[in-house]
Amino acid sequence: QVQLVESGGGLVQAGGSLRLSCAASGRTLSTYNMGWFRQAPGKEREFVASITWNNGRTTYPDSVKGRFTISRDNAKRTVYLQMNSLKPEDTAVYSCAAAGRYPLSIYNIDYWGKGTLVTVSS
Repeated sequence: QVQLVESGGGLVQAGGSLRLSCAASGRTLSTYNMGWFRQAPGKEREFVASITWNNGRTTYPDSVKGRFTISRDNAKRTVYLQMNSLKPEDTAVYSCAAAGRYPLSIYNIDYWGKGTLVTVSS
């Protein structure tokens, strides 16, 4: 079992930055591919970023590419999401995810965090 707990969400103005953290407990994260997903009110959950366990390869959708950066520290069992140049449309609940399979999708996640709310004001 892996428990994932997100932190770092909050209210920020458009153009600002936030750094989300995802701390894991239980089994080691070192062999899991990790990712972030988000869900805005009234919308489906969508993929935001992922990082592989073996070579640190990162993947982003076009909507956040160049603005968001995912990273991981296996020794600290923590995954980060640095979000820059935030836009009101980035407002959502951001959830951390761990998957043994790759690429990540909402259909192949082994563990989910409960999420942290990010609100971007215009």
